[in-house]
Amino acid sequence: MNKKELIELLKFSSPSQLYIITWNNLLKLLICPFKVLVKVDIGLLRANEVVWVDEVKVTLDLKTIFIIENKAYYYYHFEILDQDVE
Repeated sequence: MNKKELIELLKFSSPSQLYIITWNNLLKLLICPFKVLVKVDIGLLRANEVVWVDEVKVTLDLKTIFIIENKAYYYYHFEILDQDVE
């Protein structure tokens, strides 16, 4: 995907929202900030620490990024803990 295509796609998204599919196939909207559990030590974050996602971004290759304390991390380092998801 080139930058022009990504810009067009991002017109329909918001850095303060994330849509997820729950374990029981329900579509849920999470509004930032939302809580996540750190799976492994990454950057300044430690495994099993609970942190808040301030924003959600997307890379040029469409990988989801969580902004936590003004630092960017790939989504797969975290487990979403929002009570509305369960």
